[in-house]
Amino acid sequence: MIIEKNAVAGTLESSDAMVTVEPGQGGIELNVTSTVMNQYGRQIKETVLQTLERLEVKDAVVTVVDKGALDCTIKARVECAVFRSCDKSAANVPWGGVIK
Repeated sequence: MIIEKNAVAGTLESSDAMVTVEPGQGGIELNVTSTVMNQYGRQIKETVLQTLERLEVKDAVVTVVDKGALDCTIKARVECAVFRSCDKSAANVPWGGVIK
């Protein structure tokens, strides 16, 4: 998928994550801030990158502000932000079916 415009999904509440996607300038630029960065920073980055790969996003700036979200929440937030960025969230999107 091609990121056409800026989009956000999620909140800054405890146990959630706010994911922002923007059009990139060649490749994936990932910025992660987390309250549990020392413990789970690598896992959060890996989850985001795997989700972007499954959605076939190759060019984007992704910012994640994590407040202790589970992997399934991070996947859902990334998926939602990507779909919103290309106006696909209003169509018949197979929510949950894209992420394996």
